Amino acid sequence: MDPNPKSFPILSYVLARLPSLGPGSKPGISKSEVDIEQPASPPSKPLVPPPSSSSDPSSSSSAAAQIEDDMPHLAHPKVLASMTRAISDVSQTRSVLKTLGPRPDHEAVDKAREKLMEIEASLAKQLEENVLSPRPSDVDRLEWRAHLSERENECRKAAEKEKQVYKAVIQLEEMHDAYERLLKEAEERLVKIYRKAEESAATATEEFDKNAAEDEVVDEEPNEDVIGLLHEASGKGVERVNLSGRRLRFLPEAFGRIRSLVVLDVSSNQLEFIPDSIAGLENLEELNAASNLLEILPDSIGLLQKLKFLNVSGNKLVALPDAVCHCRSLVELDVSFNNLAYLPTNIGYELVFLQKLSIQLNKIRSLPSSVCEMKSLRSLDAHFNELHGLPSMIGKLTSLEILNLSSNFSDLTELPDTFGDLTNLKELDLSNNQIHALPDTFGRLDNLTKLNLEQNPLVIPPAEVVKEGVEAIKVFMAKRWLDILVEEERKSMLEMREQTQTGWLTRSTSWLKNYVTNVSEYLGSPRGGSPKDPFLDQQL
Repeated sequence: MDPNPKSFPILSYVLARLPSLGPGSKPGISKSEVDIEQPASPPSKPLVPPPSSSSDPSSSSSAAAQIEDDMPHLAHPKVLASMTRAISDVSQTRSVLKTLGPRPDHEAVDKAREKLMEIEASLAKQLEENVLSPRPSDVDRLEWRAHLSERENECRKAAEKEKQVYKAVIQLEEMHDAYERLLKEAEERLVKIYRKAEESAATATEEFDKNAAEDEVVDEEPNEDVIGLLHEASGKGVERVNLSGRRLRFLPEAFGRIRSLVVLDVSSNQLEFIPDSIAGLENLEELNAASNLLEILPDSIGLLQKLKFLNVSGNKLVALPDAVCHCRSLVELDVSFNNLAYLPTNIGYELVFLQKLSIQLNKIRSLPSSVCEMKSLRSLDAHFNELHGLPSMIGKLTSLEILNLSSNFSDLTELPDTFGDLTNLKELDLSNNQIHALPDTFGRLDNLTKLNLEQNPLVIPPAEVVKEGVEAIKVFMAKRWLDILVEEERKSMLEMREQTQTGWLTRSTSWLKNYVTNVSEYLGSPRGGSPKDPFLDQQL
């Protein structure tokens, strides 16, 4: 709920230092007694280095003193008052979110979206059945229309009531998204406030100008290769840069000025972060940052609108920023061999041109339903994860040719019925899972030529069929599917026949009852009353 010190160092510091805003603050507590939010090492060099993690009050005090040494103008009453006013909206929003509850996890949001779609589909079906329902002969047309309208309203109210819970989850997620944007804006405001205060101090002007000219703050001398490259690029339109295997620990901010760069390879180094200035590489199409020590990607990566190939495999990523979805030109995305537990919820809605997605060797438990919207996807590798299943609409990936779901072990036990809609699938690996039966529609995978089902407790198809190979499996499953359709058709015919016979008997009984009633009324009527019906006399 509180801002992450790793991403918002100044904002976190100010919130923690102000008794009126800081979490757990009480009146009368001095500055040195207020606990400061302690971040881990930052993804990029912030304006203020965050303090090291410690729960000891004395170390917190020393950390606070260190920050104040780095930001000498922060303790100035006017600067602090200005920052207090600048983040009042953050405090109010945070209070509201604390009341509403923590941010829902990826699986809860994805499930809520899926449930809303199911409710909408069910409502549409009910409304269709309502419109097509026949009007009883003894009911007036206007009365029947009013009845249908009332039933429609009841269906809509019931659906809306059912959707409220899931809408609340999505709305809470959207509020947290808005809160994240608010935090970014607040951090930017605080940076501007401090910079103005710094610029106004004559003693800090010379140092500030020097740092701005260098455009980077580092603790060690930059690599000579990097320096030479920057000098070369300053006068030429460099399009390709290969710094693979140079033991680099950082990239200078000045890299963002090489606007002509198309391909950047910084793989097999010791990079712990990618600078925000990468957003300046407006023509970048390929970025390879594999085999580094990255724990997070900058949000500014979403500004690389021409990026087609992104490889960040073999790092320490625990999550992908939602901003990666804004790289809408992506064709290949490799985030394998990390510590990812989920993918961005909207990844499928945004990356519509993605053809290859590699997410193997992570800890992903479920795929967001939006993945099913990747109509251009040809290859999906998700082996060695913790997948509990696939989205119900996975069959919409009609361009998919290669699918690897192996080694999800005890977590993956079944496949959805829409799996048979993957008609272009050529290679499928389901080995090392706990699948007992292939979906009944499996026989529709006409283009499937490679299939691995090893180490599964399969019952359908039986082991003897599996041994014969992929063609035998497809034939077996196709025949099984045909038998199921024939059986369903037979049952449907029997039900129709029973309904027809029942309807005939009902109509006959009704006719006989009406006839007897008319006869009884005729015999019971007084002879001197109304004139007799000659036709009825004849029948009698």
